[in-house]
Amino acid sequence: MSEKIKVGVLGATGMVGQRYIKLLENHPWFEVSYVAASPRSAGKPYCEAVKNRWLIGAEIPEGVRNLIVEDANDETKALGKCKFVFSALEMGKDEIKALEAAYAKEGIPVVSNASANRWTEDVPMLVPEINYSHLDVIAEQKKHHGWDKGFIAVKPNCSLQTYMMPLHALIQAGYPVKRMIVTTLQATSGAGYPGVPSFDMIDNIVPFIGGEEEKTEKECLKILGTVKDGKIENASLPLVSSTCTRVPVIDGHTACVSLEFDLPEDKKPSLEEIEKIWTSYKSIPQELNLPSAPEHPIVVRHEENRPQPRRDRETEKGMACVIGRLRPCNVFDVKFVALSHNTKRGAALGGILNAELLKAKGFFDNL
Repeated sequence: MSEKIKVGVLGATGMVGQRYIKLLENHPWFEVSYVAASPRSAGKPYCEAVKNRWLIGAEIPEGVRNLIVEDANDETKALGKCKFVFSALEMGKDEIKALEAAYAKEGIPVVSNASANRWTEDVPMLVPEINYSHLDVIAEQKKHHGWDKGFIAVKPNCSLQTYMMPLHALIQAGYPVKRMIVTTLQATSGAGYPGVPSFDMIDNIVPFIGGEEEKTEKECLKILGTVKDGKIENASLPLVSSTCTRVPVIDGHTACVSLEFDLPEDKKPSLEEIEKIWTSYKSIPQELNLPSAPEHPIVVRHEENRPQPRRDRETEKGMACVIGRLRPCNVFDVKFVALSHNTKRGAALGGILNAELLKAKGFFDNL
């Protein structure tokens, strides 16, 4: 590519916004040219706006440090400065929903990390390996709103990345899943910054995360759904029962999963067949060789004590689902432990992969 696409980051001073800034440094397709945040940061050079609260553990990219932070609430400020924006906004859902629509109305596509539009019927909630066909709904979304060039696409909740690709791989291979029980052990970084107070987390587990169980149980059905009449129609299965906990881990969400196949006993896959399906799983991001796509989306480990967040979260640069302890289940059919990097695959780098898919499919061609 001779010229990189200029992109913006909304909520650029927050934890997820900072990760976008760092992960986009030296990206082969995209270049950050616009940063926006709350009014209290507006008007300052980016390095001043994040002074004493740069959290990423590396230097601010040179090309961004002196960009002037604009007020994210004024969508017109982005005109002529970037082709599309990554949304890492931190405000009320209704405010985010309205603001993302305002950018789209101005002809600026929004690739969002926020949850506000996840349940909007004509907004794709993408895991590129799974539901890339949901991009078809964008044409209807633009028609419905009267948008010329702008549109909105979102990524799902971070905890879903621990089990959605292995689930999809099995369904795609002809082994539909009827029911699942999922217990997540979620890292503290999933709560943002400053996150969960240390006095609550050290020597402790918190067995509740507001809104997480509903997201875990329902978002998978939209991801597995189909586009029909200009809207995404949710799948009816699997039924999911989840328990979401916060554990004293910095990065890396773990899930303990038990699942039951919607098949007669003699048609259910063996453990060997399941592992073969997982290790051979590839999809459109791998076929298109997208820059952030993992070569191996699912990695299976055979050690009895893996996966572990500290040892396995960076597998495939933080973009793989790492699975271990695949074994029979006495209640359902099989059970396993899965791990994903919540602030990479589950957040900013997952959003970047969504943007790469949109670019490869031509959605930014006429901006």
